[in-house]
Amino acid sequence: MDDKTAYQEKMNAKLDEWKADIDKLQAKARQAQADAQIEYKEQIDELKKRRDRMEKELEQVQSASAEAWKDFKDGADKAWDAMSDAMKNAWNRFG
Repeated sequence: MDDKTAYQEKMNAKLDEWKADIDKLQAKARQAQADAQIEYKEQIDELKKRRDRMEKELEQVQSASAEAWKDFKDGADKAWDAMSDAMKNAWNRFG
């Protein structure tokens, strides 16, 4: 397995994990009181935006040539870190 394929698999696995985490937060939001539901919704909306950005970064990596994909990797890594931080913050706040 080459580096690009391994990286793509790692990113896909993490995206799947984040999607499941967002679903869990949405379930908690439905159980929360009205005021808390607003906060949950705002946080979940932000997480979804970040997840969508991460998916676009992954698409760029996947479509890049064997030589060029490493250039996209830097941007994807930054988006990855931002998503990780946002997810941790959401779980610390609501989890």
